[in-house]
Amino acid sequence: MLEQLGINAKKAADILSTATTAQKNEALLKISKALIENAEYIIEKNKIDLENGKKAGLNQGLLDRLMLNEERIKGIADGCIQVMNLEDPCGRILDEIERPNGLVIKKISCAMGVIGIIFEARPNVTADAAALCLKSGNAVILRGGKEAIESNIAISSVMRKAIEDAGLPADSVQLVTDTTRQSSTELMKMKQYLDCLIPRGGKNLIQAVVENSTVPVIETGSGNCHVYVDRDANVNMAADIIFNAKTQRIGVCNACESLVIHSDIIAEALPVIKAKLDEKDVLIKGDERARLICPDIDAADESDFATEYLDYIISVKTVDSLDEAIKHINKNSTGHSEAIITNNNENARIFMGRIDSSSVYHNASTRFTDGGEFGLGAEIGISTQKLHARGPMGLRELTTTKYLIFGNGQTR
Repeated sequence: MLEQLGINAKKAADILSTATTAQKNEALLKISKALIENAEYIIEKNKIDLENGKKAGLNQGLLDRLMLNEERIKGIADGCIQVMNLEDPCGRILDEIERPNGLVIKKISCAMGVIGIIFEARPNVTADAAALCLKSGNAVILRGGKEAIESNIAISSVMRKAIEDAGLPADSVQLVTDTTRQSSTELMKMKQYLDCLIPRGGKNLIQAVVENSTVPVIETGSGNCHVYVDRDANVNMAADIIFNAKTQRIGVCNACESLVIHSDIIAEALPVIKAKLDEKDVLIKGDERARLICPDIDAADESDFATEYLDYIISVKTVDSLDEAIKHINKNSTGHSEAIITNNNENARIFMGRIDSSSVYHNASTRFTDGGEFGLGAEIGISTQKLHARGPMGLRELTTTKYLIFGNGQTR
């Protein structure tokens, strides 16, 4: 079955490679309308996944990632329109050279070809990934987890029909309906069909793909994201930012999991921050010095400082200097998103320069690490590696380059 999907995808990619911007935009417009028109059908299928997820004991964070309602489907549909309105990433002239022998060499952006995506309980990924791949001229093979299978089948079927109605191949978007581990393993070995493989999910999934795939992988990392409250921070601003970064959505990779506070300000800041987090019953795990300030918080051990909770839990580490904060964060971070809260611009400059993560903030929530919030449209994932792409991956990150050479009879 997977080999046939690969064959189908190659054929679709061949057609997409010369599809015009107008054709791709028409498909995206039809997809957006179809998602809205079929929202009730998609939600009914999503309810099956939610019920199965509750029976399987999924935690609240995963259930939140899984859940679809009219508002979220409208958001997915709006994301397709945002992608439609973005500049076509293919065919951009990146460089042009005229050689002494008269050859004109142009370096241009072009589609990768066929992209595979392995993801977990995030049915919105089905639509987001398909929209981005379509606009960037790529065919996509999606392999979601069993937690969202009914939702994924519903969304992909709606999208495939809309794409076909727009005159492009329905096989531009294909879904692997076999959710066994075998299908995931086989997809990792489909080098003759896939040009790139992107895992989206938890640490274990990402690690399995990186270690076992023969297809080139773009690693989208888990998010142990930190907020550092500097000695020169505005305490009320810090509390508001941390509350948003931790509680606005707990089951996402850009949520704050770790809080780092300078010892000079912890006595003032931690009670204010705790009072704010108490509004959402956040469990705080702190080191010894944090517990001297707030004795009713739980004790943290070293593993807490490196944990992506995806829950109403946060760790607190006390530091004596900016340098110590940076070293602690770089040691425990997953390279996703970190923030400094400070009114000291020099400290912010040093922090932002030395922190080794894809997105670094000054006086803002880590929840903004998102393709839509960055103006990229829907994102394919947050890359935490350094080759090819890093941070939110939009349309341009789904292209590669090639050289076009124009001559008039030159020989060497």
